[in-house]
Amino acid sequence: MSPRIRAVRAHYLRADLEEPFGWSVYTTRLRQALLVEVETDDGLIGWGEAGSGTLPAAAKRFVEEVLGPLAVGQDPFDLNGIWQRAQTTFDRAGWGGGLAIQALSGLEVALWDLMGKATNRPVCQLLGGRVRDRVQAYATGLYYYPSAADPSAAREEEARGYVERGYRAMKMKVGGLSPAVDLREVERIRRAVGDDVTLLVDANGAYDSHTAIQVGGELDRLGVAWFEEPVQRGDVDGYLEVKRALRTAIAGGEHLGGCEAFRELLTRRAVDIAQPDVANCGGLSEARRIAAVAGAFHVRVFPHVWGTPLAIAAGLHFAATLPSTPPTMTPTPLAQEPIFEFDSTPHPIREAMMTESLRPLDGWLRIPDGPGLGVEVDPGLIARLSAD
Repeated sequence: MSPRIRAVRAHYLRADLEEPFGWSVYTTRLRQALLVEVETDDGLIGWGEAGSGTLPAAAKRFVEEVLGPLAVGQDPFDLNGIWQRAQTTFDRAGWGGGLAIQALSGLEVALWDLMGKATNRPVCQLLGGRVRDRVQAYATGLYYYPSAADPSAAREEEARGYVERGYRAMKMKVGGLSPAVDLREVERIRRAVGDDVTLLVDANGAYDSHTAIQVGGELDRLGVAWFEEPVQRGDVDGYLEVKRALRTAIAGGEHLGGCEAFRELLTRRAVDIAQPDVANCGGLSEARRIAAVAGAFHVRVFPHVWGTPLAIAAGLHFAATLPSTPPTMTPTPLAQEPIFEFDSTPHPIREAMMTESLRPLDGWLRIPDGPGLGVEVDPGLIARLSAD
């Protein structure tokens, strides 16, 4: 008889930061994570991470009180059936996305981790096999530092540090200051790192389309490779206006939950680069469905990642399976194949869980090859950082 799911647990972790940092719409003084643990009756444990946003305590309750009862007693290999039961429950209750789909993402990834451990295979192999053994990383950093004595100098020093560590690409924030001031900051970073480093810019939906086009015109001049979330996530017409006005590629989609949420962005080709986050979009299966639709419309797919090593590993397994767009035998990072987001902001939880195999080396990340996600979670760490 196949093993059955005995328990579903959610762990809310929290750690304070020594200094705050922010982006266009938010400043944080802490880091949080919601880890999902699934245990079978033969003692096997799978782990996933849910993109809990700013409501991890609510997401924890949702995992344990809504998703847990749907999964307990089921065969962990019956992932499609568990997904269907969850979606039916969501539809009846009117939960279209957000916290519900983020919580389901954590459960779904934990089931993939379980299946990989049960078969002694890495998750990417269960997903159909890897296209690549490694992926070029870009450093996500260069945020706003309100407590820094000289924030501009701090960001410039940070950017130079990424280059010294081997990164050939990095992403910085805009939208938190006036367009003129932000653009001076972008130009300062461009001068600091040189033209050979790929520079990406993220507004986190700070602008309307008119302002985004004005800002984007200067980003064109500065050779920025992509302009991420120039307008609010639901403003598809705004995305289209910006995309048609600029040479710089337009990226977005990190907060969207489920394939249906990506429909207009993809079918109307409102973005050049779709950025599903495995911890937000519904998990690995849904991320692959999104990628399939994107491929049909010749839209590149680069995973968004902002979490602990569980989220990093899940994103890497997803990235390992993505075909080059367009197809080529010798794909170039960014042009035809994904580059991978590596969050370089302060994150005590991430650092406590991190293994060297998941750190970039000379600007590249290797795809994990251990069973499941290839990440082990220390129960002692859970107890130490638990906010429950």
